[in-house]
Amino acid sequence: MNELSVNDLHLEYGQGATANPILKGVSMHLKKGEVVALLGPSGSGKTTLLRAVAGLESPKLGTINIGERNVFDGSKAFEMPAEQRNLGLVFQSYALWPHKTVFDNVAYGLKLRKMGSAEIKERVNDVLKQLGLGHLGERYPHQMSGGQQQRVAIARALVYNPPVILLDEPLSNLDAKLREEARAFLRELIVRLGLSALMVTHDQAEAMAISDRILLLNNGKIEQQGTPQSMYETPETLFTAEFMGSNNRLPAKVLSRDGARVTLQAAGTTLQGTARGAGMAEPATLIRVEEVRVSSTQVDNAIEIPLLTCMYLGDRWECLFKSADGAISLRAYSKYKLDAGSYWLELPADKLWVF
Repeated sequence: MNELSVNDLHLEYGQGATANPILKGVSMHLKKGEVVALLGPSGSGKTTLLRAVAGLESPKLGTINIGERNVFDGSKAFEMPAEQRNLGLVFQSYALWPHKTVFDNVAYGLKLRKMGSAEIKERVNDVLKQLGLGHLGERYPHQMSGGQQQRVAIARALVYNPPVILLDEPLSNLDAKLREEARAFLRELIVRLGLSALMVTHDQAEAMAISDRILLLNNGKIEQQGTPQSMYETPETLFTAEFMGSNNRLPAKVLSRDGARVTLQAAGTTLQGTARGAGMAEPATLIRVEEVRVSSTQVDNAIEIPLLTCMYLGDRWECLFKSADGAISLRAYSKYKLDAGSYWLELPADKLWVF
């Protein structure tokens, strides 16, 4: 059974001629023990969808079900208040009470439910222990690091065992190093506790690391959905391919197409590529940066191009190549810094995608 089901959801801001549609018929589901990431650029509708599920935004049409409970039905003008939906919510800003201790922040929702003090103490201490915060119950938010504050916000969302936890950009306030550590912690926690979670993020690496399934939103609609691996390795549209990785766009002319096999011409060189998606009136050709292979000698399905510069990234060098006329610019990774000169960049046919 699905823990969360959203069907043909429409939501707009404003009314009449000035109405601005935000969600344009979004449908999705979340199974028990599954983590689904809502991924997309700013303005795609991902946070609005999360807020609609939480009851903080009012859709126009469609339905939302949490388990067997219907919490929104546009055709019946029915909308269950947010406080009755029993969902755990972790805000981007954490939204901790600054004047309350960690214990009281986590206990707040239980006190609103008029739970007995003994049970509140037991539940709060248990969830703080699970998140490695058992010794910090009497501290205040300002006495804690960003990562600790984030865990307090998660503890507050988990303490009453909600069927679904909603995470709105939960790692965005952390610095880069702490963000990587928190990402691993959050995934471990989700697996260990068997949580069902819906998470909003604009970071594709974060979405791939934490989620079981990704819903990529584009302009209020779902562009593509699937496992992180399928979204990255077999994108169905140009938008998905460009959003899900670090890519090179190659100016190329399509000479012929035979099924999925495409013959291209770029920089006076004939190349073989692979057609993906339904195709476009003006084909676009791209390849992931990590798929480009650098060779000092001529190889098949490659173009010769001068090296412009190399940038040290710690575990590898990112090398930028640019043609003399500036028409073609390609990036590739190398284990070592390359010497000045021209190189052959091999573009494997199955990784040179034409949309």
